[in-house]
Amino acid sequence: MSLSASLVTALPASVATTAPADPATTFGKDPWWLIGGKVLVIFAFLVLTVLMSMWMERRLIGRMQLRVGPNRTGPFGLLQALADGIKLALKEDIVPRQVDKVVFVLAPLMSAVPAFISFAIIPFGPTVSIFGHETALQGTDLPVAVLLVLAMSSMGVYGIVLAGWSSMSPYSLLGGLRSSAQVISYEIAMGLSFVAVFLFSGTMSTSGIVAAQADKWFVLLLFPSFLVYVITMMGESNRIPFDLPEGEGELVGGFHTEYSSLKFAMFFLAEYINLATLSALATTLFLGGWRAPAPISTVWAGANEGWWPVLWFVLKIVLFIFFFIWLRGSLPRVRYDQLMKLGWKVLMPFSLGWILLVATIRALKNEGHDMGQITLYAAIALGAVIVVTLLWEMVRGGDEEKEIVPDLAAGGAPGGVAPAEQAAAAGFPVPPMDAPHYHGKTTTSRKEVTSGLH
Repeated sequence: MSLSASLVTALPASVATTAPADPATTFGKDPWWLIGGKVLVIFAFLVLTVLMSMWMERRLIGRMQLRVGPNRTGPFGLLQALADGIKLALKEDIVPRQVDKVVFVLAPLMSAVPAFISFAIIPFGPTVSIFGHETALQGTDLPVAVLLVLAMSSMGVYGIVLAGWSSMSPYSLLGGLRSSAQVISYEIAMGLSFVAVFLFSGTMSTSGIVAAQADKWFVLLLFPSFLVYVITMMGESNRIPFDLPEGEGELVGGFHTEYSSLKFAMFFLAEYINLATLSALATTLFLGGWRAPAPISTVWAGANEGWWPVLWFVLKIVLFIFFFIWLRGSLPRVRYDQLMKLGWKVLMPFSLGWILLVATIRALKNEGHDMGQITLYAAIALGAVIVVTLLWEMVRGGDEEKEIVPDLAAGGAPGGVAPAEQAAAAGFPVPPMDAPHYHGKTTTSRKEVTSGLH
């Protein structure tokens, strides 16, 4: 028995009946011109979303920083993003001599293509009639559609890692390695945040998850899962406060330091498409998908019919993109050890405990226990765990700082290590590119300098 089928049989009848039929029987039967039209519309929507996101980001951050923002190219600066794209395309394409040219060229494509594929399983409307053909406003669907998004996000990081490795630059290599460690840390927590959604919806199909939220959105029932997903999607997008793979202060530009022209534009495109995809996935899993909010859907009976749901879906995506931009203009970049600690020591244990709690509640409800009493005991247990965790971190926090940061005020650590060398060991050193000396040895070539790092 498949996982989806076992989940459906384990749920009560009121929940299990909300799961739709197998998506394999409803998708893939459209005529070729309708399938091609859907693909073209999704591609155009993502490109326009990128242009809109760039313009909105520059205007909003300009307002937050008391600047005007783009206002010359087009009305209100609306064509500024398009002008920047044309400028990137016309710039000289510089390829350093020592790079692995095949991998160097393929890396931007490996980063951008999975971002486009992920959006194919996002439902952006109900079933409508297009030139006499009844079809769902969705590229396609799968019984494990949500896992496709996780797979594509894992494939996208290969482009970043290979870009850093093929550039033959220590700055780019460190940026790629940071990205791989970051994705591994946050993708596990992101996958765990989906489990509670699967338990409540009884399916991994995106259209089935939207159908299961017809009465109540999962953001209300599974708010801790939503909170974990919001944090992890910021880590997946490699944006402030989690933009450590770029790290302009210590890595120049990170994994794309050596890229220019259209290759750099591909990384830029992939970042903003991932922004839209992550926002659309959050809308699908937790905010009812294309369904209208409760005040509108209760007053207006036709709010979730026809083409109107596309408007609600786009508005939800715009709100999420605004949230991303607001965080970028408000929060500073976190330190890398803080980033890893949040992913491995906070989000993963919390997600595992939350899944155990949700599964226990569902099992007790299926056996007919009083939900009010179960909820009270669960809230007490969750509060106790949070308090104990905070106390544990407060006790251990001071000891860890003493272990990591040496006492430079004492004039040196035991063993005769100079204070300057202690500072370098305690901090986050940047690989030297053109340093005249390294480890007491005169170096004149880049190859000798980078070999000294090992």
